[in-house]
Amino acid sequence: MLLTLLLTLVFILSVCLLLYAAVAMIQDRRFFTTAPKDIQAAAIEHQERFPGAHVLGWKLAIISLFAMVGAFVYGGWDGVKNDFSFWQHWLRFAVMLYLWKVFDIVCLDWLLLTKSHFFQHYYPETEGCAGYHSFGFNRKEQMIRLAVFPFAAALMALIAMWFGGQL
Repeated sequence: MLLTLLLTLVFILSVCLLLYAAVAMIQDRRFFTTAPKDIQAAAIEHQERFPGAHVLGWKLAIISLFAMVGAFVYGGWDGVKNDFSFWQHWLRFAVMLYLWKVFDIVCLDWLLLTKSHFFQHYYPETEGCAGYHSFGFNRKEQMIRLAVFPFAAALMALIAMWFGGQL
């Protein structure tokens, strides 16, 4: 279980790195597709904060994506190495997904979006948007993800077992 929590932490930190790279470095408003609609509409394209910021941002984004995938791959490999059953694999992946979703809802949607001024710092033109005060604006999408996670965990468990020759 300790490894599962550590892999979840790696995944969460990678999500944070990806968010920082997209918002602070790359600064492309196409990354705002999950933000409230009024914030998406108010955000404008920005020049690089410093020379090479976009390139650095893309490199950080790629590293974070590899780390996110790597956390699940390593979790599956470790499970195969330790002769996990389907349900042990499933539990590991489900725990990782649901802990990430709790972090996403509490820290990213509530604290970062509605309580901090993180986005307004990099996109000052969005200051005063009502979307910053609408916690739960993506409730439907979050509920769909929560409902899909058991199936995603099952698929990842099957893939891990298949690659490990356990099927």
